Amino acid sequence: MNPRRVVVTGLGALTPIGNSIPNYWNGLLGGKSGSAPITYFDTSDFKTKFACELKNFNALDFIEKKELRRQDKFSQYATICSEEAINDSNLINSKIDFNRVGVIWGAGIGGIETFQNELEYFFSNKKPRFNPFFIPKLIADIAPGLISIKYGFKGPNFTTVSACASSSNAIIDGLNYIRLGHADVIIAGGSEAAVTCAGIGGFNAMHALSTRNHDPKKASRPFDKERDGFVLGEGGGCLILEDLNHAMKRNAKIYCELAGGGLSADAYHMTAPHPEGNGAKKVMENCLRDAKLNIDEVDHINMHGTSTPLGDIAETKAVLSVFKNHAYSININSTKSMTGHLLGAAGAVEAISCVLAIKNSKIPPTINHFTKDEQIDSKLNFTFNKFQERNVKVALSNTFGFGGHNACLVFKKFE
Repeated sequence: MNPRRVVVTGLGALTPIGNSIPNYWNGLLGGKSGSAPITYFDTSDFKTKFACELKNFNALDFIEKKELRRQDKFSQYATICSEEAINDSNLINSKIDFNRVGVIWGAGIGGIETFQNELEYFFSNKKPRFNPFFIPKLIADIAPGLISIKYGFKGPNFTTVSACASSSNAIIDGLNYIRLGHADVIIAGGSEAAVTCAGIGGFNAMHALSTRNHDPKKASRPFDKERDGFVLGEGGGCLILEDLNHAMKRNAKIYCELAGGGLSADAYHMTAPHPEGNGAKKVMENCLRDAKLNIDEVDHINMHGTSTPLGDIAETKAVLSVFKNHAYSININSTKSMTGHLLGAAGAVEAISCVLAIKNSKIPPTINHFTKDEQIDSKLNFTFNKFQERNVKVALSNTFGFGGHNACLVFKKFE
């Protein structure tokens, strides 16, 4: 028996280059950089003094003040971008079985700001007087819980945690829960809010972040020879995944089909990728096999492309290994050049870019490319610095996490 087909019927985004789907897409096509000096805390003693924070954002525009105090930022971002996606899908106004609507959410870190603030208070006062919402605000699984409570969704509900692959894992789980008949609709995505003292300080200690403090807008430069690390971002992304028959019965808008997903492990190092991209190669092969697609059917790949010295080279080697000569016919990009790295939310936000590339026949650029890297094949089309028009029938989205967690999604034009 063929598994049920899964389509995307709603989108929501909260990103450093746009606080809604239209604004996010316009930011991508315009090559907008979300990187700027950090405003959340004093960075005087930090090696990195910039990040991709949300702009012109006030959570009180979306959430009541009383409720806001009960939520860490990462949960706020989750409830806000999921609301946009749910409204976009017209889900609540349709006749649906709420017992068969689930929420699967990704977060690599969760409530790091809550954790940081509560411990600062404890060590400064030396008294164990913790906020009663300390633990509920902190735990990564609270985000899908809050979404389900808000709408009454009673289907599968949990969080996936696989570092930067977290929300791609959530989307793959959502795909398979629908395929297996355990749900009709899954609210899938991810959110992260790690632009904090602990977040910046921790990644600085690993030498993972760019320190281009004199020019933050040009700091995230995937595949450029002068890249020196990623730029930390924040926000969230949400996709409404739906059984095709269920979507057609309620006359839902269909963006595209989620044709498959792949997973693999590097089994190599805690933080570094395999130098030959072995895990990245395997995850793309697994993804295409799951979707029953050939390599020559792929038009576009949104790379993990973090702007780290090792990662960009390894991923490029993997693409060449999988796609061989067809690799030169693919439009490759890294939207992290604009949004920064949203960690656990990266997969969802970048998946949305792939969905919109299919819908609008446009490939967003990889910005900030100035110097060719001899270790990266320059004949590949990285869509540098300006978007390109193209009829996209099949698009892949790669996300790789610390610990060697690899996830790949493939979206297909709906027919």
